[in-house]
Amino acid sequence: MHAREFVALVAAIMAVNALGVDLMLPALPEIGHELGIASANHRQWIVTIYVLGFGLGQLVYGPLSDRLGRKPVLLVTLAGFVGACILSAAAPTFGTMLAARLLQGLMSASSRVLSVAIIRDSYSGRKMARTSSLAQMIFFLVPILAPSIGQVLMEFGPWRFIFYALGTFAALVFAWVLMRLPETLQAEYRRPISVASLTDAYRQTLANRYSLGYSLAGGLTFGAIIAYVSASQQIFTDVFRQGSHFAILFGVCAFAMGWAAFANSRLVERLGTRMISQTGLLLLILLSLIHVAINLAGLETLWTYLAIQALSMTCVGLCGPNFGAMAMEPVGHIAGTASSVQGFITSLVAVLVASVIGQAFDGTTFPFALGYLAIGLGALAIVFVVERGQLFHARMA
Repeated sequence: MHAREFVALVAAIMAVNALGVDLMLPALPEIGHELGIASANHRQWIVTIYVLGFGLGQLVYGPLSDRLGRKPVLLVTLAGFVGACILSAAAPTFGTMLAARLLQGLMSASSRVLSVAIIRDSYSGRKMARTSSLAQMIFFLVPILAPSIGQVLMEFGPWRFIFYALGTFAALVFAWVLMRLPETLQAEYRRPISVASLTDAYRQTLANRYSLGYSLAGGLTFGAIIAYVSASQQIFTDVFRQGSHFAILFGVCAFAMGWAAFANSRLVERLGTRMISQTGLLLLILLSLIHVAINLAGLETLWTYLAIQALSMTCVGLCGPNFGAMAMEPVGHIAGTASSVQGFITSLVAVLVASVIGQAFDGTTFPFALGYLAIGLGALAIVFVVERGQLFHARMA
């Protein structure tokens, strides 16, 4: 496979998950109305339960693909994702929808674990970093474009059409993988699955303060993203009466986070993960304090919210990738299993945080301003403990 096709395929695999989260956001009001969801806040569970499944699935796919290979696990989960999309499209009740979305998340978890593993199998060193960056640059376009695509799809049919379209995209990726992607894990590198080896890997991952601490901090900042995604449709439509411009306004904040990730890839080797992420945390806290003050003074407008939310997403984009890198640093020798455990922790914390913030939505942006402040302070406290009180020190990682 040519390098360009390889990058495009990896980006497409990653996009399955991103579209699974963002594509149906414009349809949430219609889904809530048709399925009889009494509270608008309860619609957020359509997003958060997907993320919960995404976290749970990651515990399985790392060890499983180390034993069976990347391609068969990826093909089975992509097929499962297609089936879950069909179940979502046909859901007659809210409970059925939640079950189907949980299954979607469980299946899409392979996209995170296996895309990283496939790149790692195929490249090393700077070429691996370059390939990952190129794939992620393409991937970051998806959250920006997905709501717009969802709105266009709704012009051609009811909200159920979006899930059929999502399943069709996953089916095309399935066919692409089946026909073009070779197995990247060579037979001599496959490892048996044993209770003893998994238990030891889990123990090492959870016992290391950097691995556990930065996974928890990453979960808090990921929770900020999920809270925004799950409630953004309500905020722009119900608070600011901008439902017709939802896709554009959502895309502005998604672009800010993508830009931050791109900037981080350019600066991290020079400044270090700690300098960038800890600066991002302090700026997030400062922005949140300003946002709380604006809300208390009754001065919140669409433009103040949009500016502060975009800047906050920039700060989160400077934290997340670096937290992940620092969490993985001491457990690189068990990277597959460690990545699965850390991904589970991060997703579980994110679901809890996003649920608390999202369910507190009261028709204003104040719960989000207060929630982001708590996220920033909580993550900073964890970093302070992990680094034994030495912030911005010279250690490069």
